[in-house]
Amino acid sequence: MPSAPFHAALDALRAALGFAAPADAVLSRFFRENPKLGSHDRAFVAEAVFGVLRQKFTLDRICAPDPTPRKLLLAFLARSGHNLREFEQIVKREDERTFLAGVKAFKNDSLSAAERAELPDWAAAELLAGGMDETALVELGRALAQPAPLDLRVNTLKMKREAVLQELAALGLEAAATPLSPFGIRIHGRPSISRHTLFTEGAIEVQDEGSQLLGLLVAPRRGEMVADFCAGAGGKTLLLGMLMASTGRLYAFDVSEKRLANLKPRLARSGLSNVQPQRIESENDARVKRLAGKIDRVLVDAPCSGLGTLRRNPDLKFRQSAAAVDELNAKQAAILASAARLVKVGGRLVYATCSILPRENQDIVEAFLAAHPGFELVPANTVLAEQKVELDTGDYLRLDPQRHGCDGFFAAVLTRKA
Repeated sequence: MPSAPFHAALDALRAALGFAAPADAVLSRFFRENPKLGSHDRAFVAEAVFGVLRQKFTLDRICAPDPTPRKLLLAFLARSGHNLREFEQIVKREDERTFLAGVKAFKNDSLSAAERAELPDWAAAELLAGGMDETALVELGRALAQPAPLDLRVNTLKMKREAVLQELAALGLEAAATPLSPFGIRIHGRPSISRHTLFTEGAIEVQDEGSQLLGLLVAPRRGEMVADFCAGAGGKTLLLGMLMASTGRLYAFDVSEKRLANLKPRLARSGLSNVQPQRIESENDARVKRLAGKIDRVLVDAPCSGLGTLRRNPDLKFRQSAAAVDELNAKQAAILASAARLVKVGGRLVYATCSILPRENQDIVEAFLAAHPGFELVPANTVLAEQKVELDTGDYLRLDPQRHGCDGFFAAVLTRKA
């Protein structure tokens, strides 16, 4: 193992372990500041940093009582299949050689269920209290600790999925249709696709298959008025616009000007003409109030802990806390109640998160339904069956990587009764 890439990875890891910013942003800045790193070394650095973050609770125990960045990195590499001879260039001290031998001999039997699941104690406790047993907890956590595949959504207004698959094959990329989404593609490996004409001309977008299923729960029709209440950078907005065949009117609301600005180039590539991005001050903005009772379908992709996306963002589990989720719960309830005002009689309201925690999901929905008798729950499995999606997770959509191969998602479909 050459010394230079190891020390580059160590520098990047030190920066990431500060948790002052998302790990992918930390790495992007690190690579900009170290432009002489070759592609192979950059890949090594990224894999090492994200690998430590994915396994950090276990690595902390292995490296106790002093889990320094150097020890964490050495332990990760030793557990990743590197034999002790490969460390000769970077490990000179006898105590470090002894440490590496101990890493190889470490048994997971001494770890708690939370540590084996690579989840914070508070999150594991909430999942167990919500009815999950330890075996399921560990299976879920380990699935969330694996790297995510690259999922694409085909813009069917521009190309059919089969044509995109053929073009990807011609480019030498191994890809297949996703098992659940009718317009999803999963690519083997992590190739960069941002420069391919398929991407630059708007035929494909990067979007997890689970996220694509949320659009099918909204199921907007041509000519309807639809609102994406927390649009962000617009991935689901673009999906909804595609399902509407660029007809009707689609409002993309968000409180962040920056996020909406990120939507603009994506919107231009998509070819959609029915999207109206609008920045709002809050969920009670006057522009929202003017649309009360007028919208056919409303999607609330609520701000949440994001713990369902740990495959992509493993550092989130160190940047979130139970107290932070308390604050999010208040926001989630307020946003859902405000968005509900938009829905016309007979209209549909979909509440969704990328969280695995019950109190961000069904607890929010059940409290809303108790306070709003004018709404009722529509079984998610019924809606998916209508959309010809062969998936039954019951009344609520519940997705997780070990069972469904996608990020952790939750969604509830509600309708406003006549």
